[in-house]
Amino acid sequence: MSELIFMVKESEEGGYEASALDHAIVTEADSWEELKSNVREAVLCHFDDDVIRIVRLHYVKDEVVSI
Repeated sequence: MSELIFMVKESEEGGYEASALDHAIVTEADSWEELKSNVREAVLCHFDDDVIRIVRLHYVKDEVVSI
């Protein structure tokens, strides 16, 4: 496996939450730049070897539109 995908959404408290698909890796941050850094650190802590080459941040925004 060389790629890991995170689903990113806005946190109710503000900032962002990121959860890896297919792995138990979760992190959060106040800004997008901080989130990228936290995701990088979480992935490196979770995998001991250099197995992950690419991390994709899939931003999901749930919005309700009144009709």
